[in-house]
Amino acid sequence: MPGSNDIDLYRRGVDTAIACWAAIARGSRDAAVVRAPGVAAGVFPHEPERSVYNNAVLEHGLGRAERAAAIDAMEVAYATAEVTRFAAWIHESDAAMRGDLEARGYAIAETTRAMGMALADIRVPDAKLDLVAPDWHAYTEYLAGVGVPAGLLRDVDPAAFHLLIAGRDGEHVATALAFDAGDDTGIFNVSTVERARRRGLGMALTARLAHDALARGRTTATLQSTPMAERVYAAVGFRDLGRILELVPPGRSR
Repeated sequence: MPGSNDIDLYRRGVDTAIACWAAIARGSRDAAVVRAPGVAAGVFPHEPERSVYNNAVLEHGLGRAERAAAIDAMEVAYATAEVTRFAAWIHESDAAMRGDLEARGYAIAETTRAMGMALADIRVPDAKLDLVAPDWHAYTEYLAGVGVPAGLLRDVDPAAFHLLIAGRDGEHVATALAFDAGDDTGIFNVSTVERARRRGLGMALTARLAHDALARGRTTATLQSTPMAERVYAAVGFRDLGRILELVPPGRSR
């Protein structure tokens, strides 16, 4: 694992992501976050969330028997809901958990970079943005337009989130979400349409969410980054907390 401060920040970010899944589950039919010792599994039996949010976080540093019990509990949770496609999230440093999963036939499907920062360390000033009213219906239509399953997040309570939508020439061209959990804010779904990329919108939206979270009294921000976006988030002040490995059961893909 990273240094002790980074371990705490990594765990805080994971907790925020799980809390965000729970908020989404409240607006998704029959969905829930199922918790057992060593694991928290977002279980989404129905589309459109089924295609995106069936993820489970396995705790780092468990003993052999605890690891086996956590994996068993995860598999039972998904089997009970008749969910066959899901991903087990582990930190890249957890060689023991990775070995146990691979012994059961799991394989890495993708990775993201866990990143976090103290909000007192924001490096980018709060820039002027052409923001439009944060309308949740408009947001879900935007998501459908950039390729996510139609209707994703449509029935989620928008009051749980802090939404930004950037406009240009009468169109919605970039969006980002924040979700608060305790003293942390998680930043999710930063997206820019192809024709508006390479103009700094993603960085500006991320920085605005960070500044707004600081104003709300949050002390840290966390996120999971694709390789393409790591430099953008680093410029805002986020630091590397290690990779999250997403392993899927044998014969499954994401």
